[in-house]
Amino acid sequence: MGALDGLRVLDLSRLAPGPYCSMLLADMGADVLRVDNAAGGPVRSGDMLSRNKRSIALNLKTDGGQRILHELAANADVFLEGNRPGVCARLGCGYETLAALNEGLVYCSLTGYGQTGPMAQAAGHDVNYIALAGVLSQIGNGQDPPLPPLNLVADFGGGGLMAAFGILCALFERERSGRGQYIDAAMIDGAASLMAVHFAQKGARSTPGAGLLGGGAAFYRCYECKCGGYVSVGAIEPQFFAALCEGTGVDVVDEQMDTDRWPAHIEAFRRAFLTRTRDEWAAVFSELDACVSPVLDLDEAPDHEHNAQRGTFPIGPDGEIHIAPAPRLERTPGDLRRREPRMGEHTGEVLQDLGYGAEEIAGLEQNGAILRA
Repeated sequence: MGALDGLRVLDLSRLAPGPYCSMLLADMGADVLRVDNAAGGPVRSGDMLSRNKRSIALNLKTDGGQRILHELAANADVFLEGNRPGVCARLGCGYETLAALNEGLVYCSLTGYGQTGPMAQAAGHDVNYIALAGVLSQIGNGQDPPLPPLNLVADFGGGGLMAAFGILCALFERERSGRGQYIDAAMIDGAASLMAVHFAQKGARSTPGAGLLGGGAAFYRCYECKCGGYVSVGAIEPQFFAALCEGTGVDVVDEQMDTDRWPAHIEAFRRAFLTRTRDEWAAVFSELDACVSPVLDLDEAPDHEHNAQRGTFPIGPDGEIHIAPAPRLERTPGDLRRREPRMGEHTGEVLQDLGYGAEEIAGLEQNGAILRA
């Protein structure tokens, strides 16, 4: 039994942040019902975000589709959507409508810019949200244009993960009040929150390509190796820096925080790391506590000894490599119990659970209100 066993979630989201949020809940035992569009439209497939979920396909532009969604919402704990402000209201599933049916419903709207403000209706993606939150200006070498870190910061960290946190906070509060509430989860807000430490240090220390964590220090960056691979170095503390110097033979241990010498240190370590392959350096530093690690690609990471022993990349119910649920709860850990559903795969069983008979279900399908796989 997972920690969230018994929690009922309706997921109307489409783009990655929402499905990631509901995947986190599903991994911990929540019964997540993905609400797909029976009239057609994008369906997430093949990226593991739909694991541990069921699928019902509804056409919310029909009375029948809206009625079914209302029945589901009346008994749900969480409703998650990722549309621009106002879209769900037009589809008959806005917060006011569903809250009137279920006072305890936690309703989360996960969007880029939030429900208020002059850009609430604007289109955007991760790179736009982190740009306006000040994050993107800090990433890069300070000479070339800022380099987006995939879509990890706003979409997943500031978006899906923050939304899951907000949902669990609202559920905890519901234990006291008995009431649900509305969550305005904006990715721009979440991205800004992730910058809390660095925002407080804005100034010289936050210049891209400079500073201790921005690439200016020789002991916190990546270096190319003889084979063309890379190692990551995070030898911030003096004892780790001393081990770094010992392992590479670069004798600058007494100059670690001499910022004027950092460019020379970088060059010295650059030359040193070019003398061996990545894996040779990994062997050297396996004997030293120096915070030096090989940079693995996505094919190599599952086979690394540490990841393999912890089961970080298990085989899922679909026979494919997955990423293990995180974090790991001692008594009620997450698990991989269900493969990704086909669109509408569980429409019939969900409607039967609601009390619909075979003739009613067939009629709804004929009228285009539902779709069965």
